[in-house]
Amino acid sequence: MQYLEFKISCSEPYREILIAELSEIGFDSFLETDEGLDAYIQEDVFQRNTFLEIIEQYKEAGRISVQEGILPKVNWNEEWEKNYDPITVGDQVYVRASFHPSKPEFPHEILINPKMSFGTGHHATTYLMISHQLNLDHQDKRVLDIGAGTGILAVMAHKLGAAHIEAFDIDEWCVENGNENFDLNGMATVRMGKGTVREVKPQGPFDIVLANINKNVLLDEMEVYSSLVKEKGYLLLSGFYEHDIADIEKRANEFGLVLKDKKIKDNWAALAMQKI
Repeated sequence: MQYLEFKISCSEPYREILIAELSEIGFDSFLETDEGLDAYIQEDVFQRNTFLEIIEQYKEAGRISVQEGILPKVNWNEEWEKNYDPITVGDQVYVRASFHPSKPEFPHEILINPKMSFGTGHHATTYLMISHQLNLDHQDKRVLDIGAGTGILAVMAHKLGAAHIEAFDIDEWCVENGNENFDLNGMATVRMGKGTVREVKPQGPFDIVLANINKNVLLDEMEVYSSLVKEKGYLLLSGFYEHDIADIEKRANEFGLVLKDKKIKDNWAALAMQKI
């Protein structure tokens, strides 16, 4: 599956506006640049008319221009090695690539060699989801990772003692990369599935369901998520902005999920919902 790349030149105040607007229509990764931002979306979910409407809305005020291209499938391990620094989540988790030295002083060490999938812990939503996971008892639990990307959240569940883990993503590159990362972290018995939650049809109930995707997908699939969470189990959600919390919480409440905790980082949000 190919990614489309949009190099967007805009005035500085419009960077965050465009990131927020584009994330609502399926763009799943952004890189701020001196000129504005680079935005990435899977080719099969790209809605050109909707994209052009957003650009046109802010074009004049934001002095916006766009260059479009296709992001080639390259050796992402090699590319990331040039710029990929390890990260920490508090004093509990150390996320590194295989070419970084180990730090055994951390209770949990995760190895992630990324390819085209975006989920190394550097993005605020991944960081927030891991932070929520650290607050939940995973020991001997059943865990489902929806839209797993690199598989980092599934790996975190494994490190925290989960007994059964399932993970899947719609992107074949993520599936390939996720399986490689599972192998790096001693999870050879876990294999990444391919498809949406409705296509994969995982068999619940699960103690913990993880979904770090985007607002529109979360709202659309919320009923399915709820059906997969056991009573008193948890649904962790991210991939949306702080101002979207009310919409996400309202939708979750419709299916018996109540807010237990929320975390914010760089205007991104992550919620811990419990099935009642």
